[in-house]
Amino acid sequence: MNRICLCLPTNRACPATITAIHREAAYAADRFGADVQLLVLDSCDDRTRAEHARAVAALPPAAQVTVHHLGEAPQRDFLRRVIRRAGVPDPDRMLGLLLPPGVSYGSCTDRAFLLAAALGCDSVHRRDSDSTYQHLHGEPVFPVHHELPWLGRPAAEARAAGIPTALDPAHARRPVSMAGASFIGELSVDVAEMRHLDEGVYHDVVGLWAPAGASSQQRRELVEESFTGAGTTPFTGDRSTLTLVDPMRVDMCNIAFHRDVYERIPLPPATDTIGSDYFLIHLVHDATLPGIRHNRHIENFHTPERRTDTGFLAYQTRFVKFLLSMLYFHHVYDRMAAEGAAGLLDERQHVRADRIAAFLRDSTWQDPAENVWRLDRVDTAYRKLGGRWERFAEQLGGRRERLLAEARQDVEDFADLTDAWPALVEAARR
Repeated sequence: MNRICLCLPTNRACPATITAIHREAAYAADRFGADVQLLVLDSCDDRTRAEHARAVAALPPAAQVTVHHLGEAPQRDFLRRVIRRAGVPDPDRMLGLLLPPGVSYGSCTDRAFLLAAALGCDSVHRRDSDSTYQHLHGEPVFPVHHELPWLGRPAAEARAAGIPTALDPAHARRPVSMAGASFIGELSVDVAEMRHLDEGVYHDVVGLWAPAGASSQQRRELVEESFTGAGTTPFTGDRSTLTLVDPMRVDMCNIAFHRDVYERIPLPPATDTIGSDYFLIHLVHDATLPGIRHNRHIENFHTPERRTDTGFLAYQTRFVKFLLSMLYFHHVYDRMAAEGAAGLLDERQHVRADRIAAFLRDSTWQDPAENVWRLDRVDTAYRKLGGRWERFAEQLGGRRERLLAEARQDVEDFADLTDAWPALVEAARR
């Protein structure tokens, strides 16, 4: 029996999402015979966590579905045991990387990876609390329908079974390592107001996540694609393709990885940085590991908290830190693409963690002048918009040096976590 971890990390109230994801867990167990470990990683305040506990208690029994609802205290206890057993250097720092006080999209998923190893799972399937399932003929459209059949199996088997393929036959002996789709609905990044206020400013700011040497045409194409997911067209029928999955075509709210990927490389533990959890999608693509791209897109929505002044300030900081992170990650992505399978995979077709750590450390020598330029452009653009955008720019001015230093330190932290990751995974598994 295939044991999987269906995971919902959350730091906001989402009892309806908990109920919905439990239905997906029951579907996976009933349709595919899976043993589903449903993992709710709860970083909410006491009141919201209690609300979630009531939602969990009200879930109907489902055969082969086990629900784990863990607040940060039990997560911390688990991590301390794992870190101690792994014997990694500087255990307090390692705990801080895996369970930081700030919001970290990568760290919450890294905790899910370690808990999945402890639970003996073969794959992790992640959903988000600010998204929901589409419906067709009154029934929810569950992504696990395309994730479960082929993860971990040779791509050649999926091809032989008739899955439409865009995969080079040279890659067919490798296992299907990822399955994913995207989202429909609102932009995944909360910059729609910027686009409404000034299309030119929107183009200038969103284009800042392109490499500095990108042409104007490349930058324009990136802006047109960015954060839009699969658009707004609702689901009408299944389509899936066996391929090397383009990172721009899938989203972390709708993704599944086989253990051979996430048990070797973690996600970046950067705090207050959107996009910090997308690294493995790029790695799977550049290592030419096969994936399933399907169209059971999740419906994205923005929670009211983002619309408040406090939420706006926090989210825009996360967006700016994402822009700054690209100085380093574009360097790493270029190295990974150049290496391909020959440099990224060992003789067992497993990702080589030592190569990734080396690329990360090498990237920290990048000249920060490019990020100074990014901050200058953001400052100019946000001031043009006026209102709270201008107020954010004024606050940003006093934090420039700290943000520049954090962007570099985040990559160093990721390299250190990558070095420690095999020992942490083994300790969790034991």
